[in-house]
Amino acid sequence: MKRVVVVGSGIGGLTAAALIANEGYEVTVLEAMTELAGCAGKYQRHPYVFAAGATLGMALEPGGIHNRVFRKLDIEVEAERLDPVMVLHHPEVSIPYYADRQKHVETLCACFPEYASSIRAFYADVFQLAKTIRTLMEPLPVMPPERLEDLTQIVKALRPVHTRLVPILLQPLEVLLNKHGLDQAESFRHVLDGILIDSMQTTSREASALFSCIALDIYHEGAYYVQGGLYKFGEWLAASVKQSGGRIKKPRRVTKLTRKGSGWLVEDHRGGNDEADYVVFNGDPRQLKTLLEAHQWEQLAKPLQAMPDKTTWGTYSLYIAIDSAKLRKPLQPFQQISHGAHGEMDEGWHFFVSASKPKDALRAPEGYQTVTISTHTDLKHWKTKEQYDSYRELMKERILEAVEKYYPGFRDAIDVIEDGAPRGWENYTLRTSGYVGGFAQTPWHALFGAASHRSGLPGLYLCGDHIFPGGGTIGVTTSGLHVARSITKKRLI
Repeated sequence: MKRVVVVGSGIGGLTAAALIANEGYEVTVLEAMTELAGCAGKYQRHPYVFAAGATLGMALEPGGIHNRVFRKLDIEVEAERLDPVMVLHHPEVSIPYYADRQKHVETLCACFPEYASSIRAFYADVFQLAKTIRTLMEPLPVMPPERLEDLTQIVKALRPVHTRLVPILLQPLEVLLNKHGLDQAESFRHVLDGILIDSMQTTSREASALFSCIALDIYHEGAYYVQGGLYKFGEWLAASVKQSGGRIKKPRRVTKLTRKGSGWLVEDHRGGNDEADYVVFNGDPRQLKTLLEAHQWEQLAKPLQAMPDKTTWGTYSLYIAIDSAKLRKPLQPFQQISHGAHGEMDEGWHFFVSASKPKDALRAPEGYQTVTISTHTDLKHWKTKEQYDSYRELMKERILEAVEKYYPGFRDAIDVIEDGAPRGWENYTLRTSGYVGGFAQTPWHALFGAASHRSGLPGLYLCGDHIFPGGGTIGVTTSGLHVARSITKKRLI
């Protein structure tokens, strides 16, 4: 029986582990922390359970990747479809994000009547392009294509209709805004930027047009409230691993990866030694520089070797428990708040809010809600201790002031409040310097410049938000599936 060690229990790693174990392999998952699911995990402050990241459930509809994986593993999901999906708060308008495509477009037209005809034409283009892209991506191809099998998979999916994608293949979304006369519609652009920064780590001026069309369409495919939170994905997948005979060991922080014969030796901080035919690394690829021997690091694929010199976003988060009765109006489960005067999308000027539903007993006692708020931040603001301490207070106040504007009484309703700054994220997720979310999905990086799940070393694979197709549970699940397919030599789903 072939042995597989998965390093890290993020959603991508657990997806790979569960699918591989389901095929009869001997699977061991080593998790450095006490909690599962990585950036989608949780932590507890009795009697409250806080979601580590502010996000919602997606791809649970028929055909969605989570639905396909869970069906394959006979996992039953408890989730409620959202409509509206969330509310987008901007300085001059609050916009319900409706699940129905046309209702969403008409809502935007009502908010920006001077651009109504252009917005309709823009979204008609976006939705049609997204539909076309989806037919190409349905087999979940590997990018960039490195082997004949990768190219074969793409060629099999190609149809004449896909030629319409060529003009935007390596273009930013900006080209579609220009095409429809929306390049100067700054308030409308800020709405798009708020959606894109949370899904693609960049804005319309730089985000891949190809992937932006998917990002602007995907909430209409299905968005869900998962009872308890997205950490349940991790629990369900871990249970599947165990049901298939696999093991989950935690806390086990891996300290060294060494080639041993045709396989690998995986050492952890508690003196454990696990031998494996395959290793799946579900962590920050930058860490491989210290885990591997120098000559092995130099054999890695070039995009992986380049990662230590690249920067990505950090995050600042707030974890709040509130007494719902003290609010003047109900707190919706999901929303974005963008309150910068110039459309800023970071540093607490734009943030995502995720709240438990009032009757979600897995998160809070009756009458209370737990709230997770997350904003992008540039790590240059957090270098010295003095900067760190003052900036976290500035961020907290900036965010709370904005929430209070839209939900009067919010401050008075707070029972517990804690924050998570970059150093906390570094400690909690073992991400270098607290980088989370993966790289910005620019036209080149989203496709041909992306890092593959194949490391370049025999038997060592990677998955997670730094690997194609990127961050979010959909992205990391896809890279986890790619790993499972490579190891088992099966399509699986």
